[in-house]
Amino acid sequence: MSATDVAPAINDVELKLLVEAIYHAYHYDFRSYARASLRRRLAAAMVRFDCRTLSELQGRLLHESQVFAELLEYLTVQVSDLFRDPSYFRALREKVVPLLRTYPSLKIWIAGCSSGEEAYSMAILLREEGLLERSLIYATDINPGALRRAEAGIYDAARAPDFTRNHHLSGGRSSLSDYYSAAYDRIILDKSLRRHIVFSDHSLATDSVFAEMQLVSCRNVLIYFDRELQSRALDLFYEALCRKGFLGIGLRESLRFSSHADAFAEFAREDRIYQKVDAR
Repeated sequence: MSATDVAPAINDVELKLLVEAIYHAYHYDFRSYARASLRRRLAAAMVRFDCRTLSELQGRLLHESQVFAELLEYLTVQVSDLFRDPSYFRALREKVVPLLRTYPSLKIWIAGCSSGEEAYSMAILLREEGLLERSLIYATDINPGALRRAEAGIYDAARAPDFTRNHHLSGGRSSLSDYYSAAYDRIILDKSLRRHIVFSDHSLATDSVFAEMQLVSCRNVLIYFDRELQSRALDLFYEALCRKGFLGIGLRESLRFSSHADAFAEFAREDRIYQKVDAR
């Protein structure tokens, strides 16, 4: 059985019924996720669970809780790196940090934190800039498995060369190896970084704002939402940000044609960093 064999079985009715079933049974809301992305992810999941139709997969997830736990790994994005897109972190370091220094304390929200790489990248950057001790990073995701991995802060040592290169390109002021120890083909990030990060479950589809932030970073998440859910997420970010707070999004994302184009001014255009506008 291959993905091409099951793709024709994903029709609109079954897809709608599946996401409604997930919402009512498990309270996870994928109803406003982009349909093309859901189809690709569910096609892969059908192969994994040996289901020839979405109806068959729906029956299994409703009666086998472990199936849904595994399905979440397919439905949520789990691709990240330390200092992924180094130019973004360099722009934060060179353009945003000088303004963040003016605050007596900092709250930063990493929305859709996946397995934690971006949260730890932010913590390392803030430590190098002398800001971590007065900072609190909220790292949120809807996937409990990803949050457990993020809290552990343990990654495959084979990824270390890419992590190190990204850190250097981001303008890192020290050796990345200063922030982790290596053992048994794993790297373990320094627990002192973890003390400034709160990992927590939060859904951009259903939950509300929980604190005032100076910076919100939500990268490569909005592209998986339809326009309505994108608008809801941007509403949350706007509400969460303090006056003249900053919003960072993915390099493939843009606010230019969104309903919030007038809510944020371009601050670092090439790196997709925006600043909250005082009055819309």
